[in-house]
Amino acid sequence: MTIRFNVFGKRMSVSRVGAQWQLFNDSDAGMRARVYDVVIPPELCESELALYLDDIYHERSSEAYPRVISLG
Repeated sequence: MTIRFNVFGKRMSVSRVGAQWQLFNDSDAGMRARVYDVVIPPELCESELALYLDDIYHERSSEAYPRVISLG
């Protein structure tokens, strides 16, 4: 399962691997790079991921990108 997000203008995705969530930076070319310095608590459910990413990356917010948006 992979969920895609617009994180204040940056495309990112979260995948469930076993009992863990893994975060990735997504490129325009379809490449994904794992983000190792952000750990998503495994007990979070899918519906809580956007809010968690919003809390972690809130310093990137702007008028153009005021919040994290799930892209499905």
